[in-house]
Amino acid sequence: MLENITTLWANSGLLTAWHTISHWLALDARQLIFVLATPFFIGVALWEYRIIRLQPTLMNLQEALKNFMLGAGYQLTELLFAGLIAFPVYALAYHYRLFSWELTAATAIFTLISVDFCFYWMHRCSHRLRWFWAAHVVHHSSERFNFSTAMRQNATNIFNGNWLFYLPLALLGLHPIWIGIAFALSLVYQFFIHTTLIKKLHPAIEYLFNTPSHHRVHHGRNEGYIDRNYGGIFIIWDRLFATFVDEQTQQPPQYGITRPPKDDRLLTLCTHEYVALFKDMQQSGPLQQRLKHLFMPPDWQRQQHSAPQYQPPHESEKAD
Repeated sequence: MLENITTLWANSGLLTAWHTISHWLALDARQLIFVLATPFFIGVALWEYRIIRLQPTLMNLQEALKNFMLGAGYQLTELLFAGLIAFPVYALAYHYRLFSWELTAATAIFTLISVDFCFYWMHRCSHRLRWFWAAHVVHHSSERFNFSTAMRQNATNIFNGNWLFYLPLALLGLHPIWIGIAFALSLVYQFFIHTTLIKKLHPAIEYLFNTPSHHRVHHGRNEGYIDRNYGGIFIIWDRLFATFVDEQTQQPPQYGITRPPKDDRLLTLCTHEYVALFKDMQQSGPLQQRLKHLFMPPDWQRQQHSAPQYQPPHESEKAD
């Protein structure tokens, strides 16, 4: 019976199609990790919901469902387009790699740490370069902070090019699939730091790792909290590069962004910053100044120079 089913499957042509698709989506083997982790995400989010469901400042069921819908859209576009957009570039970089590495426990740990280092800089640029912020802003636009917020991702991420930050690792000889899996594990870890239920942990953990306390600061729009604590798994990068701020008991984070979208429709959440960006670029001025909107910080605006006003000549000038 099993042999007959196997033969039927092989003769159907679907097996060949699957092998073709699996190679095409090779870089996105990380999606398997997301698929396996999603039931745990849902279970943990439901547990949290039972605890904070009666606190509207912490939980809104409709918003939580939208967050998971945004996460599904993000995973879908990553699954469909990573193989078309990112994988050929990674394959080319890996082909011209400087070194060759065997997969061992040491190289696996090195890959995880290296990916986290690149994540820090990708994440920092996602806040300080407006083109990347246009995609990342949806993750910060909620005024609540809970496990569902981790799923609040933009389906346009794959098109923004933030995957380019990890490309040097392929040039160094780290296999693209290793990079993708390490990135997926980092995102799985980061899901569990999106909560207000866990307060500060042991000082040694707080010093080395990104924790819910550190990440609450990152999502805060308070003065002094904005653009801080970019780390993924490790918070040590923020300590090294002077972007770390500790959570202050007397200053609880106020979540959200300083320029919230006009409504919370899914399309608006994903596109409102792109719309604002392109409107700013349409303003009259030299092309060089218009393009600066793409790579300057989100709060940067061009100075509008008004036409010079007529000034009557000075008395001494009249005499001349």
